[in-house]
Amino acid sequence: MSTQPSERPSENSTRWIRTVFWTAALYDGLLGLAFLFAHAPLYDAFGVQPPNHAAYVQFPALLLVIFSIMFVRIALDPVPRRELMIYGVLLKLCYTGLVAVYWMTSAIPDMWKPMAGLDLIWAVLFVIAFCQCKKKAGLLSQPG
Repeated sequence: MSTQPSERPSENSTRWIRTVFWTAALYDGLLGLAFLFAHAPLYDAFGVQPPNHAAYVQFPALLLVIFSIMFVRIALDPVPRRELMIYGVLLKLCYTGLVAVYWMTSAIPDMWKPMAGLDLIWAVLFVIAFCQCKKKAGLLSQPG
């Protein structure tokens, strides 16, 4: 049995962060797959005119799937992968910001608004997680 302090934070100390990123991975992955394979029925259900070509929806859908894979990687080991969290924050703020601008300056279909609200919550959680992981990483790297 080693008397050395652990080099990694305990599972309990990062449990909420792992849960946030597992949930984000599931949310973005399912949303991406839904828009990749069933964008037409989704647009119809909300009475939204779809773009003139499926690729305009499928490409961002695939990006969501890619980000969901990144969120899984973060969830598996958040402290050493904390730098990836910044990309998640940027994704969420880009979407939220675009929806907010269009919502305030013109019209935007209602189907996009709840996702913007959720993404704002994700962005805040990701920033808090990043700060906590950065702090944990600093504590681990201090001698002694």
